[in-house]
Amino acid sequence: MSLALYTHPDMLAHKPGFNHVERPERLSAVMGALDEASDLDLDRRAAEPISAEELTLVHPRAFVDMVLRSEPEIGRFSLDPDTHIAPGSVNAALRAAGGVSQAVKAVVTGEANRAFCAVRPPGHHAEPESPMGFCIFSNVAVAAKQARNLGLARVAVIDFDVHHGNGTQAVFAEDPSLFFASIHQWPLYPGTGAPSEHGVGNIFNATVAPLSPREAWRKAFESLMGPLDAFAPELILVSAGFDAHARDPLAEQQLEAEDYAWATRAIAAVARKHAGGRIVSSLEGGYDLEGLGRSALAHARALQEA
Repeated sequence: MSLALYTHPDMLAHKPGFNHVERPERLSAVMGALDEASDLDLDRRAAEPISAEELTLVHPRAFVDMVLRSEPEIGRFSLDPDTHIAPGSVNAALRAAGGVSQAVKAVVTGEANRAFCAVRPPGHHAEPESPMGFCIFSNVAVAAKQARNLGLARVAVIDFDVHHGNGTQAVFAEDPSLFFASIHQWPLYPGTGAPSEHGVGNIFNATVAPLSPREAWRKAFESLMGPLDAFAPELILVSAGFDAHARDPLAEQQLEAEDYAWATRAIAAVARKHAGGRIVSSLEGGYDLEGLGRSALAHARALQEA
């Protein structure tokens, strides 16, 4: 089957600062790896900007308006200590959120079966009322709310970024129609995501110690698949961060590209059982360019084949 790919070159214009790890080259590395893979059947689609109204599914309008007004004409403006914007950043953030929501609409309506959104800035740390950790808008959480508005009763997010998706969890925690499962290094930024955090029975966190072997990560990941299966999602979204790769500078995990393919196949098995195979994946972290490109390619191949 073909894999819908949502991206846009305007997202390269988001330049948060000299030596900032969330740099435009990240998207170039992902797209370079995908472009060189002759075995991929990609249905390439332009990620269009999301509307301010759609963002209010998660973010208060006052927050959205603040972000829209904050982009400087020159230089940079700091939304939080790690999250900076420059000319072109707001358009990039609107396209990042828009691409994921477009993908969800296409998959829910049957126009596509699966999609990978090669987008930046990432989104899973953004809280409803505050940007955080390189993230401006909560891309995946907004898209999950879109899926609910399109008539789905149960929507799940699996987050395998090495950092806990605190923003997504904050949006989902009181809504039993939404399911959130995260595997992440512990301890590590942002300091949330303890296994004791359960929401209304819809939140599942699996933690992995620094320098754990790949087998430990896989075992922890497998512990999330049972609750996901029991939830019986009608759509699965993936917060696809690749910063648990052994090469990544921001964490201390040991994964290789094939571990991401393995995890993707496990997610796809649940999607085939309950959701007609429907999966939408969105790029989150991953800061070593070589590890990021290899891992994103392995993930995309598994999405297409599994």
